[in-house]
Amino acid sequence: MAKAFSSSTPAGVKATMKAMVLDAPGRPLRLQTLLVPEPGPGQVRLRVSACGVCRTDLHVVDGDLPHVPPGIIPGHEIVGYVDALGEGVATLALGERVGIPWLGHTCGVCRYCRGGQENLCDAPGFTGYTLNGGYAEYCVADAHYVFRLPGRYDDLHAAPLLCAGLIGYRSWAMVRQARHLGLYGFGAAAHIIAQVAVAQGVSVYAFTRPGDTQAQSFAAKLGACWVGDSDARPPQPLDAAIIFAPVGALVPLALAAVKKGGTVVCAGIHMSDIPSFPYRLLWQERKLFSVANLTREDGDSFLALAERIAIETSVTPYPLSAANRALADLREGRLSGAAVLVP
Repeated sequence: MAKAFSSSTPAGVKATMKAMVLDAPGRPLRLQTLLVPEPGPGQVRLRVSACGVCRTDLHVVDGDLPHVPPGIIPGHEIVGYVDALGEGVATLALGERVGIPWLGHTCGVCRYCRGGQENLCDAPGFTGYTLNGGYAEYCVADAHYVFRLPGRYDDLHAAPLLCAGLIGYRSWAMVRQARHLGLYGFGAAAHIIAQVAVAQGVSVYAFTRPGDTQAQSFAAKLGACWVGDSDARPPQPLDAAIIFAPVGALVPLALAAVKKGGTVVCAGIHMSDIPSFPYRLLWQERKLFSVANLTREDGDSFLALAERIAIETSVTPYPLSAANRALADLREGRLSGAAVLVP
C-alpha cells in the first residue's frame, strides 16, 4: 500500500489534477482534469514543481517518433517533491526533491542491460513518450530511475539539467579529449554543455541558424570563442563537433569542419535525412557517432559535476496551460536556453 502525505481531499473522494494531454500526434495538447495517479510497487509519485520543454517533446507531439500512445502526457525534464511511496520503496523519503529523466525504465535482463548499455535496452520505457510525463501537476516514476538534484539549483533552473544537460553530457563525454569543440545548434543542450566545456578549458565554436544574431550573442556571452552561421567554416579545424539541431544537412558541414581523425556526434533522438556527401569528408579516419538516450550512470556523473560547476541555465517559465505556446516558441526558434512549465 502506498505511503503518502496527508491530503485535504475528503475520505472516499478521488483527488484530481490538471494535465496537458496529447490525444494524437499533430494535434495541440489539451488541458484536462484527470485523477491523480497512484504509485504502484516500486514507484514514487511526485508533486511536479517544474518540467522543462525539450525538443524531444516536439518530436513526440509532432509525430516524428513512431507509435506515440494516444492520451500520453509529455514531459521528461521533471522536478518535483515525493508525495507518495509505492510498496517496497525504501531509498526515497516523502518530501524529498528529485528529478525524472527521459529513461524511465529498462528490462534489466536483455544483453544491453546486462552489458552496461541500458540506454540501448530492448524493452525500455521513456518518460513523456511511452510513460506519462511531467506536463501535469503530479506524475509517477520507477524509484530506481529518479535522481537527487544538486542543491545549488532551484526547481526552475534544475529542470533543463535532466535532459538538455544529460544528453549534452553523454555527447560531450564521447569527445571530452577535444580542445577545439564545435556545437551545431545553440539551444538548451548546447548552452549547458558549452559552459561545462569552457570550464574544462575547451575552446567552443558555436554554429547557429544563418543570421541568428540572438543565438550567436547568447553563445558568446557563455564563453564561445567563435560564433557563426551553421554553413560557415571555423577559423581552424575542430577536434570534434556535436550536432544538437535535428538537421541532417549539418552532418556533411560538421565533417568538413573537423580535422583528420576528428569526431562528429549526432546528439538528437530524431534528425532529418542526411544528404549524400563525398567520401573524402569521412576519409582520413574521421568518425561519425549517434547518441541514444542515457544511462543512470550518466545522470549520477553529470549531476555530481553540476554540483561542482556553477552552470547558468537560461530558462523562460510558462504556466502549464501554455504548453502549446512553449512548444511553438521552441519549434520556431524564439527561445534562448530552455522553456520550463510551472504547474
